[in-house]
Amino acid sequence: MRVISGEFRGRRLDAVSGDQTRPTADKVKESMFNMLGPYFDGGQVLDLYAGTGALGIEAVSRGMAHATAVDRQYAAIKTIRNNIDKLGAKDRFTVMKAPVEKALASLKGQQFDLIMADPPYAKQAVLTQLASFLALDLLTGNGRVMLETGLDVDYPEEIPGYIKLRHQTYGVAQVLILKKAVAHE
Repeated sequence: MRVISGEFRGRRLDAVSGDQTRPTADKVKESMFNMLGPYFDGGQVLDLYAGTGALGIEAVSRGMAHATAVDRQYAAIKTIRNNIDKLGAKDRFTVMKAPVEKALASLKGQQFDLIMADPPYAKQAVLTQLASFLALDLLTGNGRVMLETGLDVDYPEEIPGYIKLRHQTYGVAQVLILKKAVAHE
């Protein structure tokens, strides 16, 4: 597992020991970021179910100003911190050890340009979480959400508060990219 592009390109990242996490394959990660737009000009990213921290690290490497990585497992938090230490850019990352729902509630009042979620395939509640992002006002006006889920998640044709930008399938995973819908007044 490595950083694909940008400032930290080619840096190797540690995996979380054990079988509690499922890292995103490098090819899928590259495709995900190419769908979003390969590079960013600043902004805040929220990486939920962060595991190794690879998605947040990739976003910062490609130009995001700051990433907040959230995971509830001690082994994942330790791995995320080790991976961030390798980059020499600790000030560009915040690491939170908490269940996602608790972390989201504590982040109320902050806004993110990009929220990424790669939940455990067996415990996916992404539609509920999408509603929470809006209810807690966590997305900026042009905020985007990138979800990686199992194929068993059946997304409705329309998701309230969002515009679908891309939907792609990769083996046993699917990636959905959404943009916050702008309310017309």
